[in-house]
Amino acid sequence: MGRLFGTDGVRGQANGLLTASLALDLSVAAARVLVDRGGYAGQRPRAVVGRDTRISGQFLEHAVVAGLASAGVDVVRVRVVPTPGVAFLTDALGADVGVVISASHNPMPDNGIKFLARGGVKLDDTIERAIEERMGQPWQPPTGADVGRVTPYSTPLEEYVAHLVSTVKPLTGLRVVLDCAHGAAYQAGPMALAAAGATVIPINAAPDGLNINEGCGSTHLGPLQAAVLEHGADAGFALDGDADRCLAVDHRGRVVDGDQIMAILALGLRDAGRLRDDTLVVTVMSNLGLLRAMAEHGVAVRQTAVGDRYVLETMNADGYSLGGEQSGHVIQRDHATTGDGILTALHVLERMVVTGESLASLASVMTRFPQVLVNVGGVDRSRTDDEVLAAAVAEEEAALGDTGRVLLRPSGTEPLVRVMVEAETQGRAEQVAERLAKVVRERLTLS
Repeated sequence: MGRLFGTDGVRGQANGLLTASLALDLSVAAARVLVDRGGYAGQRPRAVVGRDTRISGQFLEHAVVAGLASAGVDVVRVRVVPTPGVAFLTDALGADVGVVISASHNPMPDNGIKFLARGGVKLDDTIERAIEERMGQPWQPPTGADVGRVTPYSTPLEEYVAHLVSTVKPLTGLRVVLDCAHGAAYQAGPMALAAAGATVIPINAAPDGLNINEGCGSTHLGPLQAAVLEHGADAGFALDGDADRCLAVDHRGRVVDGDQIMAILALGLRDAGRLRDDTLVVTVMSNLGLLRAMAEHGVAVRQTAVGDRYVLETMNADGYSLGGEQSGHVIQRDHATTGDGILTALHVLERMVVTGESLASLASVMTRFPQVLVNVGGVDRSRTDDEVLAAAVAEEEAALGDTGRVLLRPSGTEPLVRVMVEAETQGRAEQVAERLAKVVRERLTLS
């Protein structure tokens, strides 16, 4: 069997790659690895299982629960809860594993299975490999009283929302639009913002199992922009299907991306003395404007490979308190073990209350450089160290100087090389990107 786990669990088309049989086998293997590593001395381990609103999540949830319980794991079902909510409950309930059934921002036909370790943190690569190796191997399942129990949990949303609200000051006086993407936060999101004192106008909060992420949420900001203007709101926030990411819109309908959100939160934490080592952790895709703004305000920036798991690994290794991605994954480690879109929205709103500034004013702390990304297909992604290509990149970087930057990044899964260029003007960024894309095609083309 090939590698199943990607950067965010096992993901694919429901009933295509991701079948009920695969979900069952994965869960049995995960339970067996957990039991072997746990040393439970006769006690059954415990799992928390939640999902988003996709219709396929219903049969996949049953398969996951069946696999875990058949392997002797007691299962607590929390039903439709955001990914960060499952992570919180896994930790709060002292569970040994959490399972989230979601494909995040992907379209409805997809789904995914993500395992969390004790404490609500992502599994490391060694455990994922151990689970894959255990799949399909013979085993002796428990019988009689040794099989797991399955119980519903009655107050998952109430406990998760109470945790979120406890992290911020009252938000009284703010009028906020929240795009729930017809996803897992369609209840928790409005509940949390209202409980914190804001006047909330929820949109795209009527999931039917088929409409998750459809023309809405953090990947389609048009409806949020229109609603903010229509309702005269102070701000708007868009979540994705499992609510682990968040993008914003100011009162003028202008987008505030993940980099700007991190700049706002970093300065707020710095001012409060809670930004560990005065350091922000971001990926190499974060905008040059963020790096400049942080330097101007005395905040150091650590950069990682693309992917929130790499941001989190660096944060956990060195004890940093804030990190994330331009796409809206923002991790506030003092309050969460993963990106949390609702938590992000609450803390941006709190910063507005504390400073008395609008979201537009807070976001102006950084100026976004125009960023152009060109995906060059049909090339050998393993040869980005080609001498001629390296020389072309060096020449463009020298010409840009401190007014821009170049990033060449091979795709992890496709025969693609991604050419990203930032410059002071859109036109110049496009010109540099096209020149380098041409060199990539000429030098790395597959024969």
